[in-house]
Amino acid sequence: MVLEDRRFRALPSEWQDLNGQGPEGLGAGRRVEKRMVVEIWQLPPAVWAAAGAVLLIVAVALVWFLRRGRRARARAPVPATWSSGLAKTRGGLTRRILEAWRGPGAEEAWLAEVEEILLGSDVGVVATRELLDELRSQIKKAENAEMLRQILKASLRGLVDDAQTGSEDLVHAKPHVIVVVGVNGVGKTTTIGKLAHRYRKSGKKVLLVAGDTFRAAATEQLTLWAERVGADIVKHQHGADPSAVAFDGVKAAQARGVDIVIVDTAGRLHVKANLMQELKKIVRTISRQMDGAPHEVLLVIDATTGQNALSQARVFHEAIRLTGLVLAKLDGTAKGGIVLALRKDLGLPVRYVGLGEGAEDLAPFDPDQFIEALFSPTGDAA
Repeated sequence: MVLEDRRFRALPSEWQDLNGQGPEGLGAGRRVEKRMVVEIWQLPPAVWAAAGAVLLIVAVALVWFLRRGRRARARAPVPATWSSGLAKTRGGLTRRILEAWRGPGAEEAWLAEVEEILLGSDVGVVATRELLDELRSQIKKAENAEMLRQILKASLRGLVDDAQTGSEDLVHAKPHVIVVVGVNGVGKTTTIGKLAHRYRKSGKKVLLVAGDTFRAAATEQLTLWAERVGADIVKHQHGADPSAVAFDGVKAAQARGVDIVIVDTAGRLHVKANLMQELKKIVRTISRQMDGAPHEVLLVIDATTGQNALSQARVFHEAIRLTGLVLAKLDGTAKGGIVLALRKDLGLPVRYVGLGEGAEDLAPFDPDQFIEALFSPTGDAA
């Protein structure tokens, strides 16, 4: 194009006036355009090859960016809902119970099958007995499947009617100290990160305390969560005294004006007496540093472990005073009836449930949402 410009400037001055008035000026302009087009097509093959290569590179880059954006959108996590988180439990518990119904006149056979389904879904003996008694007193009213559905729904709702929800409403002290306990592998550190995320979103200043000094990976994981959610962290070297870490954490929180302190703890086998003694020492140390603390002691339980979760809760509750439960990985099991068993057998409130893998997917336990999700016909309800 530079060559063409020179040729164009070399033309007579009357030809350069492409905007000239009259037929002569317009005709000169057309002749110049025609000559330029002809000479462009006569460019050397090397020039055309270079231009083609540039166009090809631009086209490939454009396609790559478009595909990358599409993959990024596909990988973006979809926030979990109660309905999606309880999809497996809905299929393994409520749907089976409703499908077992054979109509009026077959109530006792149905109740026997319901008992088997409930126990197989980890609802537990106490909750199963209570639910069967309630159903037996109401089942005669069921004239069709929809009436049965409403009776079952009301009966299950009664089992969690007095359940308490998440911990946000319990925050009164500053700092509000939460000790989180649980055996290794239940998702304890991840739960702490998600809990910190919830408090940070509500505008709270959060400090994490790396009290699991026996596993270097636990401290590293907690540090990553602190960076991810914008929380402070107090940690010591590997093998340090967990009580000393907890003491320093609470002391630092008091000095920095922190709102929420979340203390991670070791999680070796819950049957080990030394672990329980260690947890007791942590709780005592925190209480000496601050009156009334810790304000919460939450046990994280893996919902996929079934009745083993119930035995873990009993052991921890006997050793230290638990104030609530966090049921992790509820979306990964068809035996979500463990929620009912924990509530009825231990009398402990389920504070939070894990409905998915994302940071947003730790939800305060809501009895109404829980029951509605169990009976969601399409699985699309929030």
